[in-house]
Amino acid sequence: MKITPVLFVDAIEPSLPFWVDRLGFTKTVEVPEGDRLGFAMLIHGPAEIMLQTRASLEKDLPALLDLARPSGCLFIEVEDFADLLRRVDGCEVVVPVRDTFYGMREIVVREPGGHSLCFAARIQT
Repeated sequence: MKITPVLFVDAIEPSLPFWVDRLGFTKTVEVPEGDRLGFAMLIHGPAEIMLQTRASLEKDLPALLDLARPSGCLFIEVEDFADLLRRVDGCEVVVPVRDTFYGMREIVVREPGGHSLCFAARIQT
């Protein structure tokens, strides 16, 4: 089984610098829609994420449009938390760095499309 989140956004272009330049993803597929992108697929090692505009979704699957608002949080485990903090410096912080009872150090930030992302690394003992 493979699970790939699709994040619905108003516009893809503002999100690309976050995912590509900050987090190191590579854009592997892009589908233009008029003079903008309607869809993009990004990968980073085994991780994959798709971005689709709400306008593109409305044309493709209008029944899902009411569900296409940020309503969850992606939990993304990283190995180097210090490096991650440098990468998200300047982003909107939703939950500041914290250590959890389950042995993770976490921070939650909002990406340009409005989605919350919880980055976590195991606390080294």
